[in-house]
Amino acid sequence: MTDTLTIRRPDDWHVHLRDGAMLEAVAPFTARQFARAIIMPNLSPPVTSAASAAAYRERIMAALPDDSGFTPLMTCYLTDDADADDIATGHAAGIFTAAKLYPANATTNSAHGVTDVAHIMPVLERMQDIGMPLLVHGEVTDGSIDIFDREAVFIERILEKLIETLPDLKVVFEHITTEQAVRFVDGAGPNVAATITPHHLHINRNAMFTGGIRPHAYCLPVAKRELHRLALRKAATSGSAKYFLGTDSAPHEIHAKLSACGCAGIFNAPYALESYAAVFDEEGALDRLEGFASVHGPQFYGLPLNEDRVTLEGGSFTVPESLNTGGSTLVPFHADSELAWHIVQA
Repeated sequence: MTDTLTIRRPDDWHVHLRDGAMLEAVAPFTARQFARAIIMPNLSPPVTSAASAAAYRERIMAALPDDSGFTPLMTCYLTDDADADDIATGHAAGIFTAAKLYPANATTNSAHGVTDVAHIMPVLERMQDIGMPLLVHGEVTDGSIDIFDREAVFIERILEKLIETLPDLKVVFEHITTEQAVRFVDGAGPNVAATITPHHLHINRNAMFTGGIRPHAYCLPVAKRELHRLALRKAATSGSAKYFLGTDSAPHEIHAKLSACGCAGIFNAPYALESYAAVFDEEGALDRLEGFASVHGPQFYGLPLNEDRVTLEGGSFTVPESLNTGGSTLVPFHADSELAWHIVQA
């Protein structure tokens, strides 16, 4: 096994930093590893205007030391009455990097999301014209659809038609979880890409039920069957520029995860790069980790590659059972388990 691995400093193309005290607690974990991150806008209330995005960006930077070297890339939460002019102006001003489509009630804080893509077609047409990426949470919310089929049905009902209607729209299919999503992305043009989380590369749906209910393995979209996990690992480690790193790190305090209606989300930010490195090592593809983590994302977004470097070293360590940070108790992904790589220079 390679003893050390040095790569360009990576970026996280999908992360939840929350707000207030939770923001202050978790933002340093992301900034420690990543130079940039696409910040999810599903706050309460959501980030729906350029002005609210600029204010949120200021709060993020205030939660970090001045020398963090971290750049938050802001996104607009799309609603049925989204303002195309404000979004385009915000994009031109460098406030918005992308816009986020949450189907209404698909996940945490998505009640204000889009009820029908037809309602936002003028916005999407404008985004296509100005080259602004659309980030998609790809699940239907029809109660008659099995939760494990929501992503596949979204592709059939919505995403295929959207790409056909707007063939030049840049689309990131976020946190994909299925073999069907891999096939869709592989078969689409160069304007369609996808992010893959570390947890969907490590766990299948059994993780939620092994030895009892395991709420810390519950996220949305939920982990699927083993065949889907294997398809994701193949895609992530393939070297294809269509796939890049997006942690979907989604922190909740331990009491919120263990409640009678436990919150969806896996907090993987503290050891995200180490988690991905373990997968690439297991797949014999460490030479492709830099592309996935540090190159494909910037290329898709039209941003420069980072010049700084991060070094990982082989050698197992045990992830803590919990982390007490900023007055919050959080359970990290891989809690009380071993990882075979750790960051020694970041």
